[in-house]
Amino acid sequence: MSRVVEDRRIDEAGVSRKEGARALRGQVIRVRKARMADVAAMHSMINHYAEKQLMLPKAHLQLYETLRDYSVAVEAGDDSRVLGCGSLHLYWEDLAEIRAVAVLPGIAHKGIGSRVVEALIEEGRSYGLEQIFVFTYVPAFFSRFGFVQVEHRSMPLKVFNECFHCPKFNTCDELAMVLHL
Repeated sequence: MSRVVEDRRIDEAGVSRKEGARALRGQVIRVRKARMADVAAMHSMINHYAEKQLMLPKAHLQLYETLRDYSVAVEAGDDSRVLGCGSLHLYWEDLAEIRAVAVLPGIAHKGIGSRVVEALIEEGRSYGLEQIFVFTYVPAFFSRFGFVQVEHRSMPLKVFNECFHCPKFNTCDELAMVLHL
């Protein structure tokens, strides 16, 4: 049984004219933990933005290996239709990273990504975390939640463990931001 993390009514106008979008007016959006059946939609969303150089790509294998980190936004009336996703990756007893926040193309700027991030922050609080960080190309989005920009070198070395596998390791152009809980 899935656990509902967050509910919110979306009041903005629908965007059904765009590919992949359906009208959202009046729909209740829930954020729940991801399931195996969500991986294909998550992969499609994340890699859509990765192709545009807006985030790093993810392979199916990476998503399956870290599935327990992910939460997804869905319509309350259609729990199988993934509208957005994001993950909270734990690093230490007091530290985690928000990763791979993506929204179904065509319904961006409707509050779905914000719902996902809010749910991930709340999940972090429930674990008793002291700090959540993000590497991002869109600092304005994360600053709305209280994240502040910091120098990469100010981050604990353990966060760079996975950076070694990144194709942009030597030329990282993402900004580091932290949120103190």
